[in-house]
Amino acid sequence: MKKLESSKYFQAKGKKIKPMSKDECKERFSQLSKGIAHPARIEIVRMLAQKPPDCRCMCGKIVEALPLAQSSVSQHLKILKETGWITAEPKGTSTCYCLVDGIFDSFKNLMDEVIIYN
Repeated sequence: MKKLESSKYFQAKGKKIKPMSKDECKERFSQLSKGIAHPARIEIVRMLAQKPPDCRCMCGKIVEALPLAQSSVSQHLKILKETGWITAEPKGTSTCYCLVDGIFDSFKNLMDEVIIYN
């Protein structure tokens, strides 16, 4: 594997993402890492990753699948959204969630740059 240059674009599912300096890579990697730094958030990401891209997941369905109160699930979803893992789309009185397109590729590329090749 070739070392990613800080001036290179990061790839996520064939899409170019803006070039990042090493410090920006570290900051973004840290932000994404904090986003999944809880077992419940890892489980939410896992659940959403198993959904087809066109199949959004309602908060209520996530609550039903986890042994957590609705308020706890909502807080975890908020953190995942703030850290860039998921997007939220209001649908009437509910909200539909899905993973950001290419997030796993982006996370891996950042990890390679920050930890493996730094």
